Amino acid sequence: MKELGENAVVKKKGTRLRAAGLAAMAAALAAGTLVGCSGSSSEQAEQSVLRIGMLYGSPDNDSWFRQQYTDTFEFTHPNVSLEIVYANNYNDMRYTNGDQQKEQPDPYEKMQELLTGQNPVDVVMVDYYQLQRMVQDGLLQQLDPLIAKDKFDISDYVPTVIDGIKAAGDSKIYVLTPTFSGSALFYNKKIFSDAGVQPPTDKMTWNQVFDLARKVKGGTGEKQVFGLTMNRWSGGDPFSDLQTYIAPLQLKMFDDKGEKMLVDSGPAWSNAWDTILKLYKEDVLPTQEKIQKINEAQQKQREKDQNSFMYQNDLFNSGNVAMTIADYNYIMELKNIKDAAATNKNMKPIDWDVVTVPVFEEHPDVGGNSYLGQPMGINAKAQNPDGAWEFIKFLNSREWAKLKSRSTYEIPARAEFIKPIDGMQYNIKAFYSLKPVPPTSSAMEELARKKPGIYEVQSIGQQSFQQALSGKMTAEEAVKDWATKGNALLAKLKTNPTNSPEGKEGGSTDGGAVEVLPAG
Repeated sequence: MKELGENAVVKKKGTRLRAAGLAAMAAALAAGTLVGCSGSSSEQAEQSVLRIGMLYGSPDNDSWFRQQYTDTFEFTHPNVSLEIVYANNYNDMRYTNGDQQKEQPDPYEKMQELLTGQNPVDVVMVDYYQLQRMVQDGLLQQLDPLIAKDKFDISDYVPTVIDGIKAAGDSKIYVLTPTFSGSALFYNKKIFSDAGVQPPTDKMTWNQVFDLARKVKGGTGEKQVFGLTMNRWSGGDPFSDLQTYIAPLQLKMFDDKGEKMLVDSGPAWSNAWDTILKLYKEDVLPTQEKIQKINEAQQKQREKDQNSFMYQNDLFNSGNVAMTIADYNYIMELKNIKDAAATNKNMKPIDWDVVTVPVFEEHPDVGGNSYLGQPMGINAKAQNPDGAWEFIKFLNSREWAKLKSRSTYEIPARAEFIKPIDGMQYNIKAFYSLKPVPPTSSAMEELARKKPGIYEVQSIGQQSFQQALSGKMTAEEAVKDWATKGNALLAKLKTNPTNSPEGKEGGSTDGGAVEVLPAG
């Protein structure tokens, strides 16, 4: 995931300030052991080139990337010239007609060419969802021996980061990342206090959180309070909520060959469906209809009183939801509203805190969404592997982590420098105490590439789930309906992998760059 860079300042004053900032950062980093330009002042360092490969980008984005990752390195390593190369140029995709778009190659194959061609890159900025595939294809150099040789201390990397890296690398380290982000369960303190209910705590099970949600729900109309939303942006989408709920269980929709549905092979799927369906029917989770009514009531109030403030479909901020699962960057939105309320009496900030995302009893340490800020590894065929390792060490050093600790949208990978934003008080450990859900297996990624039409299995599931939500089927009946229709689709895909009307190859042009279904 990319950070949002600030607009470049081009005036002389801004240039001087930026240079001063670089100098200050360089001084801090030069004091460490990772600056690879030591030696006497009389020595003339040999000039070298370090090529950095990225999956996507374009030359007009170079300035942002360099500001974020490379300027300080170049300032402290004047003997190194950095070249940034893109496997898939955004401009090439942007300025094409429809016929050209269809002819575009698999993005992953383009990345392979960047790593194995005549002028291979040295550093690889890795897309996490392709990390496992890249490791299995032998495209990356293992970093464990280099870490041990240089005694590069990563013992304080949080579990969310190091376990996520190892999970995709067969328990080995092939990339490092200086930052990450995660999700947590946000809760409204006042709602719990008014209901006389103890608020949630870390590592509660899903059933425990559901019980709490039932106890604090209540009210009607625009004042109705729901116990929980599984995602602050997808409230009212039952099938999406189901995906969030079952992610740690890694339930398979179909077998590894994509030939047989597995949703009806045991009670796991029907039990999960039944759980989510009951929460909707009990008004613990808000339906789309209920959300729409609240939004319409808020809009009418806004039209009646121009000074009133609308929370723009944010049920947690408006006080209509007791708990919600959200990413780390939600904290800044909550903070901004609180700051603005100091001068705007119509805004009513909520009193909140966070705990870990709920877990399953059988997986007590796994849960939540997380992403690695910028995983970086060394190309197995790097022309300058030593320089690549120096660059990776530099951006993953303690000194760099200290600088990145000021970020308001990502968290340093090193626990030592993790702290709440701007002196706020909240349970920040909730964002990194759990291990991330393991990545989708490479077998499933390969299956999705060979049979792009297999994604329609999910659409069929959504339709069957809606039948159960409307009361036309039980959860068990809906799952069987899904299995029957899914098997019919899988049979078609044997001869028509895209399930296109003409039976021709085509369909997805995303290759392995998409997030695959939680099928294994």
